[in-house]
Amino acid sequence: MYSRCYCCARILASDLWHLTSGTMISHHAALIYTMVLCSASDRNMTDAELETIGDTISHLPIFKDYDRKLLPQTASACAELLDLEDGLDKALEMIRKALPEKLRETAYALACDVVASDPRPSQEELRMLELIRHGLEIDRLAAAGIERGARAHYMRM
Repeated sequence: MYSRCYCCARILASDLWHLTSGTMISHHAALIYTMVLCSASDRNMTDAELETIGDTISHLPIFKDYDRKLLPQTASACAELLDLEDGLDKALEMIRKALPEKLRETAYALACDVVASDPRPSQEELRMLELIRHGLEIDRLAAAGIERGARAHYMRM
């Protein structure tokens, strides 16, 4: 049986089957996957990005009924999915299917927050935002407003 331990969370073969079988993930998982995709896109998950993800899950109303103890397992499941052939495409499709239309802009805003929390976002992170925007079918004007809000929120002197 395949397993990997991340912060006391185990990803079992049955979990991996769940990820690749087309079964839907929860809206919480989809929002977390979106943030993890941006943070991991440059293969360097910074402390600022991880702190942003943790703070987001702790404080936003959409996560009030999410068990925060599941965060390491959810993030690890996303990482495992990205290791698969066509993992990014599968992750984006799972996110799109799991999110109702009214949460898609929320997902994009969370992704922008993660990227903006890094003082020097990489080209890979910016490209990931573009892929997420297209995958979630976010209007260009709405995306520009969300991006500007995130930049303003994380502005430094």
